[in-house]
Amino acid sequence: MKISKRAQSIKPSSTLIIDAKAKTLKEQGIDIINFGVGEPDFDTPQSIKNAAINAINSGFTKYCPVSGTLEIKNAIIKKLKRDNNLVYAPEQVMISNGAKHSLYNLFQSIINDGDEVIVPAPYWVSYPDMIVLAGGDPIIVQTTDKTNFKATPKAIEKVLTKKTKAIIINSPSNPTGITYSQEELSAIADVCIKHKIFIISDDIYEKLVYDNFNFTSIAQVSNQAKELTIIINGVSKAYAMTGWRIGYASGPKDIISAMSKIQSQSTSSACSISIKAAVEALNGSQKCVKNMKKEFKKRRDYIITRLSSIKGVTCRKPEGAFYVFPNIKELLGKTFDGKTINTDLEFADYLLNCAKVAVVPGMAFGAEGYIRLSYATSIENIKLGMDRFETALNKSIS
Repeated sequence: MKISKRAQSIKPSSTLIIDAKAKTLKEQGIDIINFGVGEPDFDTPQSIKNAAINAINSGFTKYCPVSGTLEIKNAIIKKLKRDNNLVYAPEQVMISNGAKHSLYNLFQSIINDGDEVIVPAPYWVSYPDMIVLAGGDPIIVQTTDKTNFKATPKAIEKVLTKKTKAIIINSPSNPTGITYSQEELSAIADVCIKHKIFIISDDIYEKLVYDNFNFTSIAQVSNQAKELTIIINGVSKAYAMTGWRIGYASGPKDIISAMSKIQSQSTSSACSISIKAAVEALNGSQKCVKNMKKEFKKRRDYIITRLSSIKGVTCRKPEGAFYVFPNIKELLGKTFDGKTINTDLEFADYLLNCAKVAVVPGMAFGAEGYIRLSYATSIENIKLGMDRFETALNKSIS
């Protein structure tokens, strides 16, 4: 029996593989510092948990409409107006089982065989494979830390063809934490408007920005941009609700309708209890977000200071999310603890085996010579992890 070509064409998520390996080692009693997974270590705020408990106790445990209840749609509409000055109608909003599911529904809804989607690299690991699953071709636009990991209008226009269907903009970015300014987004939007291509705006880290940076969604830059943009967002990162699995999309009515139709034949509605929790997250006090963001900034500043002091490692300071993406190219080709390390994958394996520190190799994000560390863990873990990192690099460097 053979599996489908579709299944053979994609790779499993590298970040989830690293996380699973780290957790397996922990279960074996090995002390692992896990910088691998992008998951806040904070507990879900109590008010949000209470909303879920109330939903259970009140019997709100049945199927919901496929695209979500009117209550949560209105909460999202209110949020988009409050935070982004964007106006949407209920039929332009739908809820899925996480932002990842929203993206999957979107790709299935807009991509035909052979369509091309522009993906700036470094990229979130799942973008290319989800495009391939929909029959499309991911077209990678490579960036580096020397260009602040940002795709320029010129680089985008260079890869445009008659087959180009969409571009993905992820700001703040996973894995780099970079953010695009309103001016930069406006310039990219002009290219998309000129060539009439969809803009997929992955805003999942929207609320996690630092140093007084003002977040802008590309849908905000003009009415023409908004008409081409599908916003993807959710409650997982900002409210420490990764396991609740609530994401949402907002955009043109016909695309949202198609996404809902796709979802109706796969998962149907999102979890009713999680929907009630998400309503509270969106409508309730935002103090929890401010508190978490304050702690994330403290961790970011600390880990950047430590990384910047390590010979052979350079790392730009991210403006958002909870990742750092250091350049380790100077360390490749050197020998550590008797073993020559030639790739970022080998470097990640070395750190896990020698230092008991889990990181994700840059090649998983389309950027060889880098590693990603998530600082969504306690400051104590970050200190210990960086101590181990430095100790591992001091073992017979040649």
